[in-house]
Amino acid sequence: MTAQHAAPQHSAQAPQHSQDTHSATPAYVSPHDYDHSHADVSSGWLRAAVFGAMDGLVSNTGLLVGVAAAGASSGIIILTGVSGLLAGGISMALGEYSSVKSANEQLDKEVRTESEALKRNPTGEERELTEQFVRLGMSPHTAAQAAQEVHLNHDAALSLHLSTELGLTISDRPSPWVAALSSLAAFSTGALIPLLPYLFGGSSLILALCFAFFGLAVTGGTAAWFARKSLVRGALRQLLFGAAAMAITYTIGQLLGVSVA
Repeated sequence: MTAQHAAPQHSAQAPQHSQDTHSATPAYVSPHDYDHSHADVSSGWLRAAVFGAMDGLVSNTGLLVGVAAAGASSGIIILTGVSGLLAGGISMALGEYSSVKSANEQLDKEVRTESEALKRNPTGEERELTEQFVRLGMSPHTAAQAAQEVHLNHDAALSLHLSTELGLTISDRPSPWVAALSSLAAFSTGALIPLLPYLFGGSSLILALCFAFFGLAVTGGTAAWFARKSLVRGALRQLLFGAAAMAITYTIGQLLGVSVA
């Protein structure tokens, strides 16, 4: 009698890996977050600051060079430079405030005009938006549907009409006060740079020009950096413009040759 020993059977079960029924959904990433970004061009301070500094540098340095070439003393040069700084800075601030304020008022006027048109003739405005969409490449049917959906929301329709018809954005309202104060501070800073050697007791026009050229290179490079252009090219361009202005005023001062006592 042969004894049969049943071999123990071990159930070899493959380890069960619990499957996560909730697969992780990747977070939405805006194309701008990884592809490209934009500088803030609507606040008004950057343009006013950069160009205010350039204007202050070029105009006040040119003024100082002209007076120095005419044989003025250091005291007269300082008085001329400070006067140019104050007059130019206030003028720049007032001009910038008026310019930005007028632009904002014009934008507000266009917003009111378009808003009234949407209320007065919604069908005509919807048809107009449909035509705009068709010109952008939509089929007439899709364009009509899109325009109809947009017009369900007055604010959205107003914003889109302003953008497609006039190229305006309701949020494009830079602060006139920010622009004015930025312009005043920047112009004064730029105009002060060529004055520094004289204010500290120096009397060398060459040293003042070195300060001015350094400031021109910095402001030109800064403007190019914000515009994402070549820093060297931006600095050299500003140096060239500044040198041309100074050469003209120096020549005029030499030709006049007026000694100011």
